[in-house]
Amino acid sequence: MVTYSDRRWIETLSAVTPVAILGTLVCCALPIALVAMGAGSVVAAAVTTLPWLTALSRHKTWVFAISGILLALNYWALFRSRAEACKPGGVCHKSHPVGKTMRISFWVSVGIYFVGAFASYLSLPIALWLD
Repeated sequence: MVTYSDRRWIETLSAVTPVAILGTLVCCALPIALVAMGAGSVVAAAVTTLPWLTALSRHKTWVFAISGILLALNYWALFRSRAEACKPGGVCHKSHPVGKTMRISFWVSVGIYFVGAFASYLSLPIALWLD
């Protein structure tokens, strides 16, 4: 039988992880992409309107670390956990519609995380190396 606490824990983790991953995209990858496309004024306007973006990008190591930990916990909950909620008939089992959505959301989050990490940590060294 699926316990309510198992189900809520896994659902909450699956909902929080993509939001945290979007933080990596907003703080680092998106401004770099906009500046590279010549839209630096958009970044300046965004930082003026949303001053917390500067603080977020200043602490990008923490943003990526916390997002990585959430991804690892989400992976464990969806693929390695022996929780009742993930057994056949449970809400996070791969045959359940919600479970399918959770897994798709997880893999999209992994992709966004690596795009953000590439943009934040590797784009400048690669550009300097190519120049």
